[in-house]
Amino acid sequence: MTLDPSPANAAADRILLIGCGALAREILTLIDLNGWRHMALQCLPAQLHNTPDRIPDAVRQAIRQGREGFDRVLVLYADCGTGGLLDRVIEEEGAERIDGPHCYSFFSGVEAFATTAETEFTAFYLTDFLVRQFETMVIRPLGLDRHPELRDMYFAHYDRLVYLAQTDDTDLQAQARAAANRLGLAYEHRFTGYGDLATFLGKAA
Repeated sequence: MTLDPSPANAAADRILLIGCGALAREILTLIDLNGWRHMALQCLPAQLHNTPDRIPDAVRQAIRQGREGFDRVLVLYADCGTGGLLDRVIEEEGAERIDGPHCYSFFSGVEAFATTAETEFTAFYLTDFLVRQFETMVIRPLGLDRHPELRDMYFAHYDRLVYLAQTDDTDLQAQARAAANRLGLAYEHRFTGYGDLATFLGKAA
């Protein structure tokens, strides 16, 4: 996505968004719906979540390679298992990051998620992206396509799958329910919309 050089955006800060690939659809939807033509998005591979130790360096490289010509850099990653190392990069590079430990929290609302998480430690969460990519982001990385017998070991301490839905899509709901059945978990659908992601971008814009 490129900047719109039209006069209507001339007075706005030019903002580079460094985003997780798992959020690309949601970020682009918000940009389009709100006409934030002064924002440009660069996404990193969603598969980085399988190796969170690589996220900080990948974000640093993206900031340094992409920031020229922009007034601000916003990083659309939660901590995502980096143990605070991503925040160190954000501070050193003079960028800003959306608040939260993971995307489940900022879709739900960080405060709301923190409250419910105290009683939902046996819940396995999916977002729209993870429902669409259930096979490639959950089943295959865990080896369940090759060894389905491992399911009960991996999910022994879970009792339900909670689908945190960004959109009201009946097809995705059916896929999420099928995912719950495949994992042997009870199913719960919870509509969150875009949560704090929309709020964070709206304030920046």
